[in-house]
Amino acid sequence: MSEATNLTNDAWTVDLDSVDVSRADLMQHDQHWDYFRRLRQEDPVHYCETSHFGPYWSVTKFRDIMEIEKNHKDFSSAPGIVLADRPEDFQTVNFIGMDPPRHDVQRKTVQGVVAPMNLARLESTIRSRAAAILDSLPTNETFNWVDLVSIELTTQMLATIFDFPFDERRKLTYWSDMATSGELAGGPTPEPVRRAALLECLEYFTKLRDVRAAEEPRPDLLSMLAHGEDTRDMEPMEFLGNLILLIVGGNDTTRNSISGGVLALNQNPAEYDKLRANRDLIPNMVSEIIRWQTPLAYMRRTANRDMEFHGKQFRKGDKIAMWYVSGNRDEEEIEHPDEFIIDRANARHHLSFGFGIHRCMGNRLAEMQLRILWEEILDRFRMIEVVGEVERVQSSFVRGYATMPVRLHPW
Repeated sequence: MSEATNLTNDAWTVDLDSVDVSRADLMQHDQHWDYFRRLRQEDPVHYCETSHFGPYWSVTKFRDIMEIEKNHKDFSSAPGIVLADRPEDFQTVNFIGMDPPRHDVQRKTVQGVVAPMNLARLESTIRSRAAAILDSLPTNETFNWVDLVSIELTTQMLATIFDFPFDERRKLTYWSDMATSGELAGGPTPEPVRRAALLECLEYFTKLRDVRAAEEPRPDLLSMLAHGEDTRDMEPMEFLGNLILLIVGGNDTTRNSISGGVLALNQNPAEYDKLRANRDLIPNMVSEIIRWQTPLAYMRRTANRDMEFHGKQFRKGDKIAMWYVSGNRDEEEIEHPDEFIIDRANARHHLSFGFGIHRCMGNRLAEMQLRILWEEILDRFRMIEVVGEVERVQSSFVRGYATMPVRLHPW
């Protein structure tokens, strides 16, 4: 049901030119680490000529990724943030896939939803919902943590910040999964199925937006989009693109960090002991979970001109993958990067949220959800034990989990 046992890990024996770290099966079976380690050591700016997504460059070291992140003039987001090229007949755009100044005005329109005052208001809501979810869990049987906790908590919060009909909130989960699991991105969902799901999302949200536009402005994402001077008249595919960005950004990343933290503590029992002995470590542990998990493995940039970069020649139009999942394990930047250390010094020094103008605007909300959840977990349970094989999603973009069988051990 999960990890394949018949794959051969040939990261150190294959010809370097043939290494393709965009293969979804590598991350699906957790076999990508040696490939990235080899690239960091032998070819940190690596050209892959043949892949599911066509030719592309891999940038795998922390400081090289930061250098590209800070230079949006030479490295554009506008052609898209994933390695798959946008289909000519179904092109969605969003502000993370834009360059200034267009990026700046659209991001500014919705950034208020995660302003400090709004986050403070959300804290009690997150806590009450986390408590209710944990109190509803079975204590004497095995269940899927991903579905009952990770997805449920993040989907409830996503429904709140959109002011989406609460009893239909799992639509958000479905649309998020459809957006990130398409075959164009290396996933299992056929392209016609993905398109149909996204058009359903567009139709549903367009009706909601029309209602919000006729009402007084409110502090939810949809009302902000409906009333924002730079967003209220977006074309349908641009509106859809921004919806998917906000749904995936608010759903996939946090939910997979929630699951990843449980797995990391199970794989590192001494850290679990450390946590039980000192709950004050939770905020630092949250940052370490987000680094260790790296829920979005990469972001794409596209070269705006011919240029040399660390001895390699980029051509205008070349696709470049900034592999956060590799930069977060860079031995030259992070001490003992493959170890999960919940009291790690400077744990927030990671790439999982990106950097520069495209840094994740919901990073504080994600950290707050994880912190509160772990506070509530430790109020109730001595351990969340992973009791079976974990099934990861088929993707080289989202580092996520489909199933994680667990049993709860109360105090």
